[in-house]
Amino acid sequence: MQVPTKVIDLSMPLDNDTIVDPEIMRPKIEYIDQKANAEAMAGFFPGMRPVDLPDGEGWAWEVVTLTTHNGTHIDAPWHYHSHDKDGNRMKTIDELPLDWFYRPAVKFDFRHFPDGYIVQPDDVEAELKRINYELQPLDIVLVNTKASENYGTEKYLSSGIGMGREATLYLTQEHGVRVTGIDAWGWDAPFSLQQETYAKDKDAMAVWQGHWAGIEQPYCHMEKLLHLETLPDHGFMVSCMPYKIKGASGGWIRCVAMLFDD
Repeated sequence: MQVPTKVIDLSMPLDNDTIVDPEIMRPKIEYIDQKANAEAMAGFFPGMRPVDLPDGEGWAWEVVTLTTHNGTHIDAPWHYHSHDKDGNRMKTIDELPLDWFYRPAVKFDFRHFPDGYIVQPDDVEAELKRINYELQPLDIVLVNTKASENYGTEKYLSSGIGMGREATLYLTQEHGVRVTGIDAWGWDAPFSLQQETYAKDKDAMAVWQGHWAGIEQPYCHMEKLLHLETLPDHGFMVSCMPYKIKGASGGWIRCVAMLFDD
């Protein structure tokens, strides 16, 4: 059995301090240490006292309050809409085939595009030509933007590009891609950078166009990835199995890239 010679963590940690979400959805982690839990642990065993435990310590645990879209996660089609273009109910994260989430992967380097840029099919074709790669059905496509350079700062939420509707359908409808990912807060351009465009055009469908492309062809995408700049253009595997949450619109992942010697 071939084993990877290098594993690269593409996930960001969950913590109370790093700003990667708007205020309304930031996670909260309460840390309960061994001393604080000694009495609770001893209480499972009649007659046991906290002092009877090693150094008077029980178990440590954490109480976490978060959404299914905190941290590095993957969106299920249910996140985009309740049904597809044919009226079929969208699948939730627990209903998706696991073989989507362990596949050969390719990386697009779009760091040269300015924040707020909307990627078009021609951009994708140009990148595929540059890296000399032909997309295969079920390939995982990762999009490297400038957003992750601002991870841990206030700029992160307003950094990055958007994968446009047509570019997304180019991947999903035309080439059979079912899982994509990006190192920005979202697959679409930051809302803060689209406000001026919406104020002018009043086109609600343009605001979340990459997501809503999933109504025509259901697919999943990962958001808030890190370290994409360390990856080769292709020739690696990605594992991004989602946490199995019944009926959920997304799930947390520990996304990793696996590199193999030739």
